[in-house]
Amino acid sequence: MNTSDWLRSFEATSAAALAWAPAETPTLDDLEKVRLRFLGRSGELTELLKNLKHLPLEDRRQFGPRAQSLKARISEFLERRRLDLECAQDLSTERSGVDVTLPAPPSGRGRLHPLTSMVSEMTEALTLMGYTLAEGPQVETDWYNFEALNIPAQHPARDAHDTFYLKDLPLLLRTHTSPVQARTMKSTAPPLKIVCPGRVFRRDAVDASHSAVFYQMEGLVVDRGVTFADLKGTLEVFMQTLLGSATRIRFRPSYFPFTEPSAQVDVNCLLCGGRGCPACKQSGWIEMLGAGVVNPNVFRLVGLDPATWSGFAFGIGVERLAMMKYRIPDIRLFYENDLRFLRQFDEDIV
Repeated sequence: MNTSDWLRSFEATSAAALAWAPAETPTLDDLEKVRLRFLGRSGELTELLKNLKHLPLEDRRQFGPRAQSLKARISEFLERRRLDLECAQDLSTERSGVDVTLPAPPSGRGRLHPLTSMVSEMTEALTLMGYTLAEGPQVETDWYNFEALNIPAQHPARDAHDTFYLKDLPLLLRTHTSPVQARTMKSTAPPLKIVCPGRVFRRDAVDASHSAVFYQMEGLVVDRGVTFADLKGTLEVFMQTLLGSATRIRFRPSYFPFTEPSAQVDVNCLLCGGRGCPACKQSGWIEMLGAGVVNPNVFRLVGLDPATWSGFAFGIGVERLAMMKYRIPDIRLFYENDLRFLRQFDEDIV
């Protein structure tokens, strides 16, 4: 850059800076844009000061002080305008009645959701009995969700698992956590002792006791010589660990394609102490889970010899157990995220 070009640029920058009016910067952000335009790292005046070194010595001596003087004047204008804007901002805050010197209100402390706590308690109770955690995908194949569990196509048991199928794909949202059992038996040699918690999906109408999305927990034991008596003892300890030592259970004959024999397991109603109430339909018992001895067909489907291996399985709805333990009358309360409801489970939630 020669002296003539530098001088023309300097005069244009000086005219633009001196023509600037405070009204053009109504906010601090606008003022910052002006500062960057003239004095920023790549600002107009900053570039002129950098290019002084390319001018002859006599020109540098003549124009250098003028450029520094302009820089000082622009800085003074900007500082004066900044103070005016900050004072106006403080005055506006005072008029609003907000005391910025007061301490901020305390922030709420997050805690585990009651269903998360319930899953943790259930998993811990079973891991103390020697079970290990197993998990599987929520998007499943028809084979693992149904056929590997002795529920072939057209089987009437599929009607009880009204299913969400994925459009244009041979996949579905799992209707129970039992596919995790099938996957584990197929991929891992027995003996097995696993617990499988997870979210499941069914086309259920949402009401006080049903949800289209809910949580289940499955337990599976595969070993030599496993009997129904082992299942009964396990569930007694499991329920008493979760609901108290006075908890009683009973078994009623039932049917599940993947277990034989099968049973519905009831727990004495904690709401009425077994005396009878609307929740238990005056029976003193509430249906809690399904269980049974693993069907030999399931073993064959996953490649195990039923003459060598035996086992039992059980599945329980997490929400149903939580409703019993915490005396919750409506399953929908778990999913509304209402802090008034959640505060009941932890006094630190604010």
